[in-house]
Amino acid sequence: MELVRLTDVSVGYEGKPVASHLSLTLNEGDYLCIVGENGAGKSTLMKTLLNLRAPIEGSIVFSDAIARNEIGYLPQQTQVQRDFPATVWEVVLSGCLNRSGLNPFYSKAQKQTAEEWIARLDIRDLKKRSYRALSGGQQQRVLLARALCATKKLIVLDEPVAGLDPIVTADLYALIQRINRENGITVIMVSHDIGAALQYATHILQVSGDSNFFGTVEEYRQSELGKLFWERRVKTMLEKLQMYFAYDFVKFALIVGVLVALCAALLGVTLVLKRYSMIGDGLSHMAFGAMTVAMLFSIAPIYLTLPVTVLSAVLLLRGGGKLKG
Repeated sequence: MELVRLTDVSVGYEGKPVASHLSLTLNEGDYLCIVGENGAGKSTLMKTLLNLRAPIEGSIVFSDAIARNEIGYLPQQTQVQRDFPATVWEVVLSGCLNRSGLNPFYSKAQKQTAEEWIARLDIRDLKKRSYRALSGGQQQRVLLARALCATKKLIVLDEPVAGLDPIVTADLYALIQRINRENGITVIMVSHDIGAALQYATHILQVSGDSNFFGTVEEYRQSELGKLFWERRVKTMLEKLQMYFAYDFVKFALIVGVLVALCAALLGVTLVLKRYSMIGDGLSHMAFGAMTVAMLFSIAPIYLTLPVTVLSAVLLLRGGGKLKG
């Protein structure tokens, strides 16, 4: 069933478009990721969908199955919002406000909905805690529960994993996908993570000036615009890595980290060695570390790798022989 349709929509500020000629159709249960460069108009489009801004041109039509006040929204947080002095229960329950009308009190059904999402998102043990005392990942789960209290059909997420570590990011992505599949809630998410978009979404909208793309993930993979965007993102990441390694303190930090890790590995293998077959693993670690250090210092790898490997072999053989005897 069709849920929302955009026809030749342009969005922007003060009559000046930042994204133009956007057309798409979303059905119930779709998972749309909006990607694009910074300043392409992704967040502006989301605000327009939420009726916080009017489109400059074109039309946005929602089906009769959903009202504008029945859309869940998880925005990017400001520092002031992160320090909001309320309990987790109060924050989650506030997601029901848009559907309360003139009633000043939450209904039993609304409280039950909040309880269900708190349990579903595994934050029951945080229910009485202060929101501002939570970690970034916990806060995002609370805000996701709040957004889900506001809707049964459509949820809009503006970079929900920004600033989170990789493990928490993966957990949140998996949770959003599970909600989409099991509850049939349509997801619209802005993301800079093109890899995650291709993994979790069903559809991609790339906002890029007048050259936009909308289609399934497979169609995006095969499109020229998708290939170009992916190559540009990879190139940007490589350029950033190259820039970081231009700093001497980064180089030395890497060297120290590699040496500490390899010494720990060598010590561990030497202490627990029971079979000579494990010696090869220790030697490969030491050889790799020596080669890395040599390359960083512009030394011919053979001059450093060979003596380090030989010395490591002697130490490992002696340690292995003693333990075996």
